Amino acid sequence: MKVAVVGATGLVGSEILTVLAERNFPVTELIPVASEKSKGKEIEFKGKKYKVVTPAEAIALKPQVALFSAGGGTSTEFAPLYAEAGITVVDNSSAWRMDPTKKLVVPEVNGDVLTADDKIIANPNCSTIQMVVVLKPLHEKYKIKRVVVSTYQSVTGTGVKAVTQLMDERAGKEGEKAYPYQIDLNVIPHIDVFQENGYTKEEMKMIKETNKIMGDDSIRVTATTVRIPVMGGHSESVNIEFENDFDLDTVRALLSEQEGVIVVDDPANLKYPMPKDAHGKDEVLVGRIRRDESQDNTLNLWVVADNLRKGAATNAVQIAELLDKKGLI
Repeated sequence: MKVAVVGATGLVGSEILTVLAERNFPVTELIPVASEKSKGKEIEFKGKKYKVVTPAEAIALKPQVALFSAGGGTSTEFAPLYAEAGITVVDNSSAWRMDPTKKLVVPEVNGDVLTADDKIIANPNCSTIQMVVVLKPLHEKYKIKRVVVSTYQSVTGTGVKAVTQLMDERAGKEGEKAYPYQIDLNVIPHIDVFQENGYTKEEMKMIKETNKIMGDDSIRVTATTVRIPVMGGHSESVNIEFENDFDLDTVRALLSEQEGVIVVDDPANLKYPMPKDAHGKDEVLVGRIRRDESQDNTLNLWVVADNLRKGAATNAVQIAELLDKKGLI
């Protein structure tokens, strides 16, 4: 299969190339795509070198699938042009996520919604992806009424500039800033821009995307998203109120059986998920599984995943794998 990776020189684009290779996606020809300033650079993939082309040039090369990770502006401009040319786009930006005509997909949760007519498919927000993979089996069994989530998100979610800022601050060096405040030895309760209701755009993404992916607007969600000085992945404290009561052993069994989830829950031996353990993994780790003793039918979980992999690159590649398996591309 001829595959284009749009944004191939960025953090997520590089991770997409790694994941395509690791999972042996059937790439017969790679088309690395980036901005004009990167045109002509060489990208290595599985021992072969490929020259970077511009988004417009890639259309003429007719890939079957294009994995976009180059920001909302690029996606808004070029995804429709790729789709018109018959190329299936899996887009990692927020540009198409809440478009009612576009599917928002996490394969383990709602992969069954995909059809051959879906030419632009949205990849959800990283923090939403890891949460809904865990919510799915619990919702099916106990019916979720409300979710309260607080996130602890890696600087890698912002990009290279943020990683550089953290490392510069740690080394006591001055440099370019991605955040309005110091991030080393600090936490910043502000991800993306503030909205009129006092929430940030990141928080509203988690709220709206959860309802869309789960296919259930009755689930009430509230979120607080926070940037912390770590590299390995995003962590989330998730409090879930159900309509029906639950048994903790059954909850652990359901989560253990859920595709893409690993339960790490042994407090007696200090075993619980941490970002450094999720780094480089495709699975979502879940632990600190316990009843909320302040109200009925309510569960507390701690959820961790590598935001560049399951939160972005891996999920996009998994969508492409599912399209291929179903014969939709």
